[in-house]
Amino acid sequence: MKSLNIVIISRAIYPMMAPRPLRATELAKELAHQGHNVTLYGVLGLYDYRFFEKEYNIKVKDLKSSFFTVVNSDGNVSIHLYKKLINSLLHKWFEFPDILMCNHVFKALKNESNIDLLITVAIPYPIHWGATYAIHRLARMKDTTWVSDCGDPYMGSDFYKPPFYFKYIEKWWCRNTNYISIPIENAQEAYYAEFRNKIRIIPNGFNFSNIILPKYKKNLIPHFAFSGSVYNQRRDPHVFLKYLCKLKQPFKFIVYTRQSQVFTPYIEYLKEKLEIRTYVPHEQLIKELSQMDFLLNIKNESSIQLPSKLIDYFLSQRPIIEITSSFKEESIFDEFMNGNYANNLICPNIEQYNIANVARKFTDLYREHKSI
Repeated sequence: MKSLNIVIISRAIYPMMAPRPLRATELAKELAHQGHNVTLYGVLGLYDYRFFEKEYNIKVKDLKSSFFTVVNSDGNVSIHLYKKLINSLLHKWFEFPDILMCNHVFKALKNESNIDLLITVAIPYPIHWGATYAIHRLARMKDTTWVSDCGDPYMGSDFYKPPFYFKYIEKWWCRNTNYISIPIENAQEAYYAEFRNKIRIIPNGFNFSNIILPKYKKNLIPHFAFSGSVYNQRRDPHVFLKYLCKLKQPFKFIVYTRQSQVFTPYIEYLKEKLEIRTYVPHEQLIKELSQMDFLLNIKNESSIQLPSKLIDYFLSQRPIIEITSSFKEESIFDEFMNGNYANNLICPNIEQYNIANVARKFTDLYREHKSI
C-alpha cells in the first residue's frame, strides 16, 4: 500500500494518561511505523515534543487553546473560579467551552493540504463538528477519507443527555463523515439508524511489544486492584466497599483512579487494607497489575460502553472478577479471595487489541472508500 498523508485530531494527546489521548497517540505512532506520513494535532500545553517527533517520525501540531480551555495534553491548565462558573452555566446548553474547538479544528485543517486520511477523535464531539464545517468550506477536502472515531456516543449516551437541538448538529456530522469507528459492537444502537451503515468496529489498540511482564508470585495475603473511573449508580463501588469494611479476612485492595474522593471515606474503616494511587503510564500499570492475585472490574450498567482499562486487565494476564454496582456477586468474590478463579472473566481474542492490527483497520477504510 502507498504511503498515506494522515492527519489525526484529538483534544489531548501524550503525555496525558486517558483513553482518548492514548488512542490518538498510539494510533499515530503505529501508522508512522507502518510507513505513513502522520500529523498529530492536540491542545499541547507546555510539553516539548521535539524528541517525540524525532523518535516516532510524527509531526505534532498545536490545536490551540482558548481562554476558557479546561483540558490540554500536559494537564497543566489554570482554571479560575469565574471561568468555572461561566463554563458550568453554559456547558449544558451550548457545549461550552468545547464548542470553541470547532473553530480550532477548522483552522487546523485549513492549514493542511493533500490529506488522504483524516481521523478525528472524540470526545469532545465538537472536534467532529469542526471537521464537518471544514469538509463543507474547503474544496480540497472532498477527496479526503474521513473517519470519525468515537469512544462514547453523544446523543445516545447513557451518561449524559445533551439538549434535543444538538441532534441536528449530530446528524449533520453523520451525513458528512465517511465512517464512524466505535470500539464495541453493542454501541451501534446509540447511533441513528439511518447512519449505521457507516459504522465500523475498531477496538482500542496497544503496542504489545512494549509489554514485558515480570513473573507473578502469589502474595501472602490476597492482593487485588481496580483501575479506572467510577460513576454514581452506573459504575459505582460503594456497595462493594461497604462489604469490604465488614470483611475480617486480611487483604490489600489497590485502586488506580483520579476520583480518590470516592474511596477516601473508606480508609477510616479499611486502613492499610485500602491503598489509593493515581494513574501511572500504561506499560507501568500493566506491570503492576500483573503482580496482583486478581483484578476487579465494575461492570457498566450500560451495554453500549466498555471500560478501556479492561484491555489493560487482559494484557496483565491476571484473573478478573466482574461485579455490578449492586454487588450481587459476594459468593464469587469469596471464591476469588480463596484462590478459586473458576468464574474468571474470559479474555476475547487478544490480537484484536494489537495496535498494528488496529492501525491497519483505519487504512483499510481508506482503501474501502476509494474503491466505492
